[in-house]
Amino acid sequence: ESKESWLTLLRDLKARGMRAPVVAVGDGALGFSGAVREVWPETREQRCWLHKMVNVMDKLPKSLQPKAKAALREMMYAPTKAECEKTMDAFLAEHRAKYEKATKCLDAERDKLLTHFDFPAQHWLHLRTTNVIESPFATVRLRERVTKGAGSRTKGLLMAYKLLDAA
Repeated sequence: ESKESWLTLLRDLKARGMRAPVVAVGDGALGFSGAVREVWPETREQRCWLHKMVNVMDKLPKSLQPKAKAALREMMYAPTKAECEKTMDAFLAEHRAKYEKATKCLDAERDKLLTHFDFPAQHWLHLRTTNVIESPFATVRLRERVTKGAGSRTKGLLMAYKLLDAA
């Protein structure tokens, strides 16, 4: 997904009357974040915790990944911003010397990972991750791969609709 594709979509939404979102949650795709900043500079960014966790763990040895995943989940579900930052600081201090790439990956977008704490707690579930949006589409992608296409555009749209409706 290129920035130009995202710009086209977001500009169209704006032209049709969509106001600037208060916060945009993204998985780190540079095209999306850049386009949101260009179309709605006032919109705040929240980085998807689950995507960030995968990126950080990819930079750690397999033997350390279960412990790291637990620490990252503790940060993600921290009851306050201060507790999240405390856990994050401890993780960074513990791993910085041996796993610089992993700690840089986490620390680089720290502010965007913590954005959700600035909103009411009842919204955190929906702001921490893009998986709320992505999960229903996984069923559609899986079915499309199994059937190797739906045969026609109409049948494809119908199949996608029914799968999303069920999800």
